[in-house]
Amino acid sequence: MADIRVMREDLLPPQQPPRRHLISIGDLERDDVERLLGTARSFGRSLEREVKKLPTLRGRTVINMFFESSTRTASSFELAAKRLSADTMTVRSAGSSMDKGESLKDTALTLAAFDPDVIVIRHEQIGAPQLVASVVDAHIVNAGDGKHQHPTQALLDLYTMQEEFGRLEGLHVAIVGDVLHSRVARSDIQALALVGAHVTVVGPPTLIPRGIEALGCSVSYDIDAIAAADVVYVLRMQNERMEKGQAYLPSIREYASHWGITPARLRPGQKVMHPGPMNRGVEIDPRVADSVDALVETQVRSGLVIRMAVLYDLLTGGPVGVRALAAAEVA
Repeated sequence: MADIRVMREDLLPPQQPPRRHLISIGDLERDDVERLLGTARSFGRSLEREVKKLPTLRGRTVINMFFESSTRTASSFELAAKRLSADTMTVRSAGSSMDKGESLKDTALTLAAFDPDVIVIRHEQIGAPQLVASVVDAHIVNAGDGKHQHPTQALLDLYTMQEEFGRLEGLHVAIVGDVLHSRVARSDIQALALVGAHVTVVGPPTLIPRGIEALGCSVSYDIDAIAAADVVYVLRMQNERMEKGQAYLPSIREYASHWGITPARLRPGQKVMHPGPMNRGVEIDPRVADSVDALVETQVRSGLVIRMAVLYDLLTGGPVGVRALAAAEVA
């Protein structure tokens, strides 16, 4: 009889699978995007009920670390966790120990001592979410890091477009404005390319990064290029990210004159989106912002269900948890 050799590794318990995070659109495949959009749609139906709170994540803890100004993203992440019955805590740099010189790593380690299930982080530095993910055991969701990525904004934008047009495949989206400093533009370009939509970035040469075509878009320096788009996606000037002393534009007035989205530059029925906050009279005319074809408020509503879907997906095992949610709906 042959000897049976037991290797030491065979006696060890199976390792836990690595924690799943959402740090970049690059973390996702098309199936992941479609799953998250479908989950968000399910939650959207649940919010039509009189009692909107679900017990889905009862006993879970979500910590929001917001070290940049935010209204839409911060409030929707907090409300998303509460609608799923999770416990929430929000930490901002103002009033925290970071005001006293504490590093992001030490702040993250301090919060990790509370054993959170998810940490949502917005930070001005590119790579901050990866740093936090490397030192804590929680799932990490990137709510915006510098001019790098903003994946949940891209997902809510896809959800808004899909709800409006009934499809994503074949849509033409023109992203107009300060693409150079925009994390939203980068995430949206990648996400739209992933689902078969076409993107044209439009703006002055000084605000379009070199080589951005590699992300899966085309480039135009002519504002008339927006005429062919199904959606005109307007970006604000990211003044807080512009290097001091750099002359990106002659003046704000000239930018508004040449690149601002006005009624005259749009065709009837063309949809307009904006991630907010809007600077009315600069990148977008108030008449456009308040028109029936503006989907800005719809984007805000989409942000709630998308962020519910992301938290649910991370904490219930991804596809397995979503299948369970679908089965519960049928039942």
